[in-house]
Amino acid sequence: MRALPLAAATLAAAFLLTGCSDDDGGKDTGASAAAKSGGACAIGEMGVRVGPANAAPAAGDTGNVPVTITNKSGAKCTLDGLPSVGLAAGGTTAKVESDPAATARKTSLAKDASISFTITYVRGEKGGDRSLAVTSADFTLPGSTKTHAFKWSYGDVALKKNSQTPDATVSGFQESSD
Repeated sequence: MRALPLAAATLAAAFLLTGCSDDDGGKDTGASAAAKSGGACAIGEMGVRVGPANAAPAAGDTGNVPVTITNKSGAKCTLDGLPSVGLAAGGTTAKVESDPAATARKTSLAKDASISFTITYVRGEKGGDRSLAVTSADFTLPGSTKTHAFKWSYGDVALKKNSQTPDATVSGFQESSD
């Protein structure tokens, strides 16, 4: 006869536990919702290192510029998507397309953890009409509009056949040992 009171106690405990839910009814409660998901990584809370580059030595050669970001905030953050990169030459700016093989994925970045992406470009002929004389580049992280700019010292970037789009791509995020 002891099984019945034990079953009743178990059932009562189950009802009590269902009352202790972290479900907020679907409402976005701001900070608590961000803490659960890790919140979007903000460029102002990241350490940024550009390079060392494998610069293209001559027109027509391919070069790679790695960009490593390190979470310097006190909390884990999330990258959900791909980085966005722009190249600037004088008054002209051009968006770098994502590498067709790049996969947008959601990645958590713990405090002091690093992740990187790579800008791959074809060097253009200096002063050529199918080249962009890039002087700086910038990037944004997914979910953010703030940019981080850096000096471009890797030569002109070739333009694709439409003479407007840089012959360059940006990879997805890759785990980094930094």
